[in-house]
This record gives sequence, structure tokens and C-alpha cells, in this order.
Amino acid sequence: MPEVQPSSSPARRSVLRGTVAASAALALPAIGGAAPAQSLSGRPRAAWGVQAGDISAHSGLVWVRSDRPARMIVETSATESFRNPVRWRGPLLGPGTDFTGTTRLHGLPPGEQVHYRVRLADPDDPRRTGEAVMGTFRTPPVKRSEGVRFLWSGDIAGQGWGINPDRGGYRVFDEMRRLDPDFFLCSGDTIYADGPIQPSVTLPDGRVWRNVTTEEKAKVAETLGEFRGNFRYNLLDENLRRFNAQVPSITQWDDHEVRNNWYPGQILDDPRYTEKDVDVLAARSLRAFGEYFPVSTLPSGELPSGDKEGRVYRVLRHGPLLDVFVLDMRTYRNANSPGRQGEDTVGILGAEQLAWLKKELSRSRAVWKVIASDMPLGLVVPDGKENFEAVAQGDPGAPLGRELQIAELLRHIKHRKVTGTLWLTADVHYTSAQHYDPSRAAFQDFAPFWEFVSGPLAAGGFPALKLDGTFGPEQTFVKAPARANVSPAEVPPYFGEVEIDGGSGELTVRLRQEGGEVLYTKVLQPGRVGQ
Repeated sequence: MPEVQPSSSPARRSVLRGTVAASAALALPAIGGAAPAQSLSGRPRAAWGVQAGDISAHSGLVWVRSDRPARMIVETSATESFRNPVRWRGPLLGPGTDFTGTTRLHGLPPGEQVHYRVRLADPDDPRRTGEAVMGTFRTPPVKRSEGVRFLWSGDIAGQGWGINPDRGGYRVFDEMRRLDPDFFLCSGDTIYADGPIQPSVTLPDGRVWRNVTTEEKAKVAETLGEFRGNFRYNLLDENLRRFNAQVPSITQWDDHEVRNNWYPGQILDDPRYTEKDVDVLAARSLRAFGEYFPVSTLPSGELPSGDKEGRVYRVLRHGPLLDVFVLDMRTYRNANSPGRQGEDTVGILGAEQLAWLKKELSRSRAVWKVIASDMPLGLVVPDGKENFEAVAQGDPGAPLGRELQIAELLRHIKHRKVTGTLWLTADVHYTSAQHYDPSRAAFQDFAPFWEFVSGPLAAGGFPALKLDGTFGPEQTFVKAPARANVSPAEVPPYFGEVEIDGGSGELTVRLRQEGGEVLYTKVLQPGRVGQ
């Protein structure tokens, strides 16, 4: 996975955009974002904006961060005027969660626009509340006739390319906001905890890229405070805060939330780190991840039964047309290796997650089943000279290593007659489309399927990787730079769009780049194999 550092429908929400944008653009506290001082005067402020996430037909999560201890209060309404609002008493926000908090909303109407506003109240005087910060989201429909449209991408603030005020910051988020999707699927690498941000970088053509910088982004993240500061860094961008206020998210993580190419049990040989145990770093990062994103299966959300620590993998059901299966290919994997072993019960998912995925896919009745994978299947992603980071390991023959687990999953999908699977990912810092077909494959006991790659949003661009023939991939489209770590000033950010027609069930994938251009389009029919 890229690690190189730089060398030196619109009408639906149009009526409320002005209000949402204005509330999301509140002035931020001083850059650096250390824990708020409890002696601050005035009223509590929600200057980091609001987010909604993991929205279902009847429930959802709303997130906020305060600049001091405060009680989170959420109001929801069917109208922007907030006539007859419903009030939700949220948690107390304090230093234990870096002054962040999430409130779960229940009993929401399906297929409706929900307006919400968050106020922060002084815990000692509830009458003293700060200015409301507003947002909106649309709950999934219960009728198939209503279509679905969402965006996906990942990879933010990577390889030293951060928030550049000369370019207007992360302006790709403003472009995505104007497309007005039902939700955004963030495919991981939401931060680059192992990638310090320098004040400026000289580009090959002599131009200077300038970064907004903070104390926590000046070194690799090791402490809980430094991980929190990495997640907080992206919220300095006004485009992202406006996007969050209008578009709910489904968020997963990958390696750079901790460190490039990490795996459980790894002991680092990296002089930049004083903490060498990756498991310690991963635990700190996961805690901060759960504090800064509204994720229903992590402690700030609503934990699955019997799961004390929480988990990232989960399924989000978006009405009759769509289920989204969010994978975690990082937490349960085995060590990166040459990947030539003939038996592998751990693989890249772990046995428990694989069993969960097979069960949930089998019971899904949605027309389309999107498998949100934080890594691609057939692209050969190296980790050093001999080891491999993802599933593929360059041997086009029968499945070996982690490929064995994916073969088991693909076989299950075929034999249980699970239709409508579609794999979406980011990770490799370019955009492409791969069709997998058993007629081209060494392993043939599976049904054909598509995989689409789109990213990065705000990181370095990298050249295209080789394909592994084990599952018979054919690349029908690819756009990637010729050299490593090309800045966002030289190669535009990429993101993908998926639209499902409510009448026909037809699914259209569009690979997009910043600036409005659609690079590639593929239309898929429901229930049909071999497309």
C-alpha cells in the first residue's frame, strides 16, 4: 500500500443547503485542537461540525464535538423550520472521549428527509446552550420503487498531502456534496497516522504545495492524543464539514489509521516509533476512530450483543434494493508473507468474520449486495520485496495463502445462489474496473462478479498494479499516474458513484474524477450472472 512521503439529486435538499452550509462553516478553535480548556468562558461550541452515520430505515447516529464539557442535545424534525421537533438527550461530552459524542436516534420515518440540529448545554446550567449546528439525512425507503444513489472513495491526507488553502482545501468534498447522494461509503485510510504533514512541499515543476499543519500531524501517531489529533485534522477543512452535515456516512478503516501495512502481533522496526507494539497502537487508533466517526458497532454507537470491545465489520441495510457489507481486512488477518501456504484458516478476514459474512450474505434479500472491501482482491499489492499486503500474491495458479479464504467465500456465494454481489474498494490510489470470470481463472467454482476501485480523495497518486490470474480478473478500465506519489495538484482526486434504479433494479457504476468528468460507466442488471 502506498507509503512514500513527499521529498521536501440535488433538488431534494436544495432548500436547506444554505442553512446546513452556514452552520458547518462555524469558526474553528485555534488550529492544533488540543483538549479544550475547562476554564473557557461563554457557551459550549460545536465548531467541528456534525456528522450522521449508519442510517437505517428507522434509526441513525448523530455525532458532534464540543470545545468543553457539555451535554449533547439533538432535535429532529420533518421540516427545516423544526416545527414540532423531537428531542433526544445525548451523552455528557468530556475528556474521556476527547469531548466527542454520538446520539442514537430511534423510531425515524422510513424514506423521509430528516432534519436535525445539535445543541451543547453547560452541564452545570442546562439553560446555557451554544448555537445550534444543523444537518440532514434521508432514511432508506421500505418500498423498492424508490431508488438509491451513493458515492464511495477513501485515502485522505496521505503521503504528506494535507489541507492546502491555496487550492481551497479538500474541494472534492464540495463537489461530492453537490451530487447530493443518499450516503457516502468511506473505504478506509480515513487518516494517515504514519504520515506527518510538513508546512510545504516543492513539486517537480517548481510549484510549492502548502499544508495546514498541526502539532499532532508533525510526527507519526503513537499516543491516544496523537491519534485523536489525526482524526481531528481533517475536520479543519470547511468542505468536509459541510459535506458531513449533508451526507451521512458508512465508514470503515484500513492500515493507515494505524501504520502502513500493519497486521496483528507485528513488532515494528522503525526508528520513528518509540512504541513498537502494533497491537498497542491499533487499540489506541480504534478508540479514536470510534470517537470521531458515528459507527454503530463501536463503543460510542450500539455494540452487537456480547461484543464488549466492538468491531468495524457490519452490515447496513438500505431498503429492498441494497445491503452494504462493511469488511475489516486489517484486524483479524495473519502476518504478511509470500502467501504460498496450502492451508490458511485465518486469511485476511479471520474465521469469525468469514462465518459472519457468509451467514449475512445468505440471509440478505436485497437486490444488490455491495461488499465494501478495504483492499482489492486481484491486484498484487506488495509489502517489501517478498511479502504481500492484500489477497493476491502474484501466482496465477490455484488459490494459496489468503486466496484460499476468498475462494471459500466465492464458492459459498455461488452454491448458496447469492445474486447481486458487487465489490467496492479504494486503497491503491488510482481508479479501475475489474471483471472476474471463472472461464479465465485457475479457480473456477464461483460466479462472475465486478470489482471497482476509486481513490484517493486527498493523497498521493500511484501507478497501476499487476493483476493476479487466480480468480480470472480482466481490467476493463484503469487510470493511474506513471510515477509514485503524484500530488493532488497534478492528478485529480477520484471517487465512484453507484445508482440503483427503483423500477428496474438496474445498477449503474460511474468512476468520476474531481472536476465533474465521468471516466467510466458500467450498467449491471439485477440477478444476472456473467455480466
